[in-house]
Amino acid sequence: MNKKFRVGVIGVGSIAQSAYLPVLSSMDHVEISGIMSKNIENARRVQVRFGAKNVVENLEQLIDLKIDCAFVLTPKQIRAKYVVPLLEAGIDVFCEKPLAVTLKECEAMVEVAIKTGKRLMVGFNRRFAPVYRQAKEAYGELIPDVVVAQKNRQVFEYRPTLENAIHMVDLMRYFCGECEVLQAFSKFTDPYQLRFSSGAIGMLVADRNSGQWVETLELHGHNRSVYVFAPDRITVANSDRSFTTDMTPLATGWVRVEDKFGFRPAIEHFFECIKTGNQPLTNAEDAFKTHELMHRILKSAGLPDLS
Repeated sequence: MNKKFRVGVIGVGSIAQSAYLPVLSSMDHVEISGIMSKNIENARRVQVRFGAKNVVENLEQLIDLKIDCAFVLTPKQIRAKYVVPLLEAGIDVFCEKPLAVTLKECEAMVEVAIKTGKRLMVGFNRRFAPVYRQAKEAYGELIPDVVVAQKNRQVFEYRPTLENAIHMVDLMRYFCGECEVLQAFSKFTDPYQLRFSSGAIGMLVADRNSGQWVETLELHGHNRSVYVFAPDRITVANSDRSFTTDMTPLATGWVRVEDKFGFRPAIEHFFECIKTGNQPLTNAEDAFKTHELMHRILKSAGLPDLS
């Protein structure tokens, strides 16, 4: 019988209950050994719902459970205070994005991951979403000439550009490489223009006063174009034909949000990296480059940055 991964979960808010815990509780090779939350009663309700073994009140108690890895799903302002001691205790960590709200904290977390040799994977789940994986396959090793990304929402939250547009910034790096030059402007709509070292040109639009939630990505170049309407549809076109895939029950079965947005394959990738000793695709060092680029964009636009 294969050994189960003993997992600790810190934070039981909406993202934990809608995306992470449903996946973890469904995995045969995973045991949710402990759940930790500042609201102990809420943690107990979540324990019953997802079959966790224990509820703990502090990090020391969670580490004492001899967990193999931990998922840090707390608010972004306090993630560093859990990630660092977990890594120092020899525990691999999956941390929701962004790592923190300052580059200094992000860098400290990366340094500890390097020093301890433990894995620190950051939850840039869009890289694992089926529509974006198919877009990546359409280009293979080629770099598109132009990328246009949009992430528009009807929300009024603390630092929404950092919280949500960072997904698109990470995808732009994933497809185009590192950014050399950028211009950013902010009003109600936030358009950001970027030039990458690969020669690709990018534009990001992140509106926080829009009529509805919209996430799209366009890639053009090498006699092909890709249009992603996340999370449900992708069209790949060349000069004489186009193919559209709808991520519907007819196409992929009764797919759930954790599958469509890439949470399940990201989590599976994390466990596979623990087994093989490999670094995750969205490892701490790579993720720091996304945070750094996000900082540059926000700073150029005159918005609160990661200083």
